[in-house]
Amino acid sequence: MKISICLPYMKKTITRRTILDWCARIEQGPFQSLSCGERITGYTLEMRNTLAFAAAVTERVRIVPSLYVLPMHSAVWAAKEIATLDLLSNGRVTVTVGVGGREVDYRAVGADFSQRHARQDQHILTMKNIWAGLPPFDGADPVGPTPVQAGGPPILAGVMGPKAMARAAHWADGVYSFSMSGSAAETAGFFKMAEQAWQAAERSTAPQKVGGFWYCLADNAEEKMKDYVYDYLKILGDKIARPVANSMKNFDKHAIKDTLAEMAATGCEEVFLCSATDELSALDRLLDIL
Repeated sequence: MKISICLPYMKKTITRRTILDWCARIEQGPFQSLSCGERITGYTLEMRNTLAFAAAVTERVRIVPSLYVLPMHSAVWAAKEIATLDLLSNGRVTVTVGVGGREVDYRAVGADFSQRHARQDQHILTMKNIWAGLPPFDGADPVGPTPVQAGGPPILAGVMGPKAMARAAHWADGVYSFSMSGSAAETAGFFKMAEQAWQAAERSTAPQKVGGFWYCLADNAEEKMKDYVYDYLKILGDKIARPVANSMKNFDKHAIKDTLAEMAATGCEEVFLCSATDELSALDRLLDIL
């Protein structure tokens, strides 16, 4: 199982130096990929700029938007952005897409929250056509640049439910199914659902299986992790955010080693560890474990 890292893009203390230091450590290995997610409201770095910066200061690791909340965007703009990132990274992009669940983010950018699943299906088709060199409409020039990876970067679907999984089986190369606490049972359920959806769609290849979970190895790790998760989920209300935050377990090296072993046993091919802190010591302690 390959180990990858999500940059701590939601921390208010993050600086240019922070990202440079994290990218340097990640590039040295043993990590497969680095990622950054997309949120609009709340204190977060913007995903595309952050990953372009990361691509410029690395040469080896893959660059993974995780994820594009695709229905919030113009499909043509997204295709152009992703192709540009693929060019700047010299073909190191794997893009994760999903519909998201934060209506406030859609509202903040003037996007329609309804019919987002159907809109995402259409956006994927449009993006693949753009990457194939087709013009966006009759009489228009094609939209460049051409991705380094023929046909465009691999696409992972950030999906968890059966209906969304069934839709993704028609256009995705695999799934990125995130379990906040790193539950092997939950992750295995996602992967089984993906395999069944791919079979039902008569796909000739099995889905790539990617997972992820939150971790913290900073000083006072348990407190920092639970505060981080609560802050992330508080938009859903205290009755949801507090119990989920209190269920977090991956805040010591023994728990993280156990969770990684359990994730590997599910058939997970790559797992993203998402840090609850931007402290470089937390990444260094993870490297000690690995």
